[in-house]
Amino acid sequence: MATTEAAVIHAARDLRVEAVELAEPGPGEVMVAIGAGGICGSDLHYWLDGGFGTVRLRQPMVLGHEIAGTVAALGAGVEGLREGDRVAVNPSSPCGACEYCARGEPQHCLDMRFFGSAMRMPHVQGGFRRHLVCAARQCVKIGDTVSIGEAAMSEPLAVALHAVAQAGEVRGKRVLITGFGPIGGVVLLAARHAGAAWVTVTEVVEEPLAFARRLGADAAVNVAADRAALAAEEADKGRFDLAFECSGNPRALAQAIACVRPRGTIVQVGIGGAFDVPMNTVVAKELRLAGSFRFHPEFEIAAGLISRREIDVRPLITATRPLAQAEAAFALAADRRAAMKVQLSFG
Repeated sequence: MATTEAAVIHAARDLRVEAVELAEPGPGEVMVAIGAGGICGSDLHYWLDGGFGTVRLRQPMVLGHEIAGTVAALGAGVEGLREGDRVAVNPSSPCGACEYCARGEPQHCLDMRFFGSAMRMPHVQGGFRRHLVCAARQCVKIGDTVSIGEAAMSEPLAVALHAVAQAGEVRGKRVLITGFGPIGGVVLLAARHAGAAWVTVTEVVEEPLAFARRLGADAAVNVAADRAALAAEEADKGRFDLAFECSGNPRALAQAIACVRPRGTIVQVGIGGAFDVPMNTVVAKELRLAGSFRFHPEFEIAAGLISRREIDVRPLITATRPLAQAEAAFALAADRRAAMKVQLSFG
């Protein structure tokens, strides 16, 4: 059987570039020559800690789910794609048969296969490889205007679009974003695209805040340096209409609860552990606290917005490294003071 080079995680801090098997595309499948892949927070958890929460590596796994490339071969029966098409690849493959898929909520599929995930056994292998075989339905054409690296931002932008959709009406609203990593960055872009009138970003280190200002935040506040920095926003039961909590930190959620006005909305985007939530305030202010998990229709929407540059993700891509330098790329991606989104190149 043919092989292709890939970034394979064996254990915490044990990332190897090695050959993995590559099958020919079957009926309804395509082979994609991957051009770029973005390093996500979950990829970093596997590299730094061998997993997150109860999800642990139990066998070697190809990492990566933020990917894009060029169609290299077609399996039987594939329509709507041809060799040479440049595509963003949706890492989600819901079963289409369970009760949640039937309800039109495939992000909650009971038998989801998601690239680069150790949630099931055997693990679902990921997309950090030179060639990938996937279902043709997972490919969204992105045209010839944008770079493959931009197209690889479709997955994180889809996460942000889903989060913004959870918030309801955004146009004309004052918005708070707590935590400004790559997801906070795409949430800022998505909120602006949805018509947010004012966006304040908070962080605990200065470098991401400087980046947020360049990306268009109206205010960027270091809440570690000045714990009273948002006191004026907490006055009179809160002055923000909406908040997106992107850090996964319980203190950030508590601050969002304090700053959002009565009957406002808080969307929890960042994933953390158990939170001690001030529910008395949530109840007294009649707040809507919503979770946001992955995406589904938003992936194709995100790819379209990127391909037309209606949302310009280029400022978020701070470094691109070749596959041979995968470990150095992961080290850079883990340094929040030095980089926002780090991508691997597979050309």
